[in-house]
Amino acid sequence: MTDPTLERIGLTARLSEQWDAIAALVADLDETRWRTPSPLPGWTVFDVVAHVIGTESWLLGEKPPAQDPAQPNVDVRTLPHVRHETAVFNEIWVQRLRPLSGVRLLELFGEVTERRRKALAAFGDTEWQAETPSPIGPTSYGRFMRVRLFDCWMHELDIADALGVRVDEGGPRAESAFAEFAGSIPRVVVKLGKAPAGSRVTFAVTGPLARNLHIQVADRAAYVPAFDEPATVEIRLDSGLFVRLGGGRSTADDHRGEIEYTGDAELGSRIARNLAFTF
Repeated sequence: MTDPTLERIGLTARLSEQWDAIAALVADLDETRWRTPSPLPGWTVFDVVAHVIGTESWLLGEKPPAQDPAQPNVDVRTLPHVRHETAVFNEIWVQRLRPLSGVRLLELFGEVTERRRKALAAFGDTEWQAETPSPIGPTSYGRFMRVRLFDCWMHELDIADALGVRVDEGGPRAESAFAEFAGSIPRVVVKLGKAPAGSRVTFAVTGPLARNLHIQVADRAAYVPAFDEPATVEIRLDSGLFVRLGGGRSTADDHRGEIEYTGDAELGSRIARNLAFTF
């Protein structure tokens, strides 16, 4: 069965809408607000947008701009929040764009995303399904674009949280982004949460993306429609908190009153405290 969140025309439309949502969030910022610290270590709101520009520019075959000779030459590998080569790539783009004004950065964001819209519009189904390198390993180009939607959606939330504003966290864009997020959760439950074989873990997700996610841990962890026996633990939390924990933007210890456990609370707490996999 074809995954509707990977359908070419719909996904490209949602990605385009996601870029518009980011642009709208920062459209009226003054230079001080542009430099507001974000939930991502070492990055401001400006830097988050610069990161999106960098990735979309790379997908257009472009390289980072030259180092501004008036700026200090920073070895990005020495920065504490740079932990792997993908982070090195991201940080170089951010560092090179950082001397720009917020106004110019927003103009650049509009220019780059418009060129990406045109490039995506030229894709046919064959190109969409072709295998390509991606941050999650070799996959179809369409799946890579769902990863891009998830990344950009998370960055919309980062910007909103930094600025103290609320955005709609539901709807088609969020559904597609959450599908990408949720695909990693069974692996996280076992690898990071150390759920033992035989465990039955339910995430009772409330809020804009409400649903029940049932994970059976056997030889490997996988989603199942329902359990034959009661869940070992049910973890009840809001969808916004769920994705922020998975994204390493916050910790379960900071939200103890917002997460409920039914059943094996020790297992549930261990899983909730070890959900971060995208930082």
